[in-house]
Amino acid sequence: MSFTEDMERLQDVTVRLEKEQLPLEEALALFEEGVAVVRRCERFLGEARQKVTLLASEDEREGEDLGVPWDPLEEEEDA
Repeated sequence: MSFTEDMERLQDVTVRLEKEQLPLEEALALFEEGVAVVRRCERFLGEARQKVTLLASEDEREGEDLGVPWDPLEEEEDA
């Protein structure tokens, strides 16, 4: 699955868990699936961050000023 597909699936799982009255076994299975999807997304984002860091450091070595590094978590705290 792609990151976008994983995020859509996570949204579906979340909505079902929040809105539907599910048998415990089904709810637990959905929860486990959601945890697995979150882990895949975290792995993808970690790899993407490493790539961006690597590319940014290559640009810095070439003399480009990239300014202040972007921190997505900082934006969430400000909201």
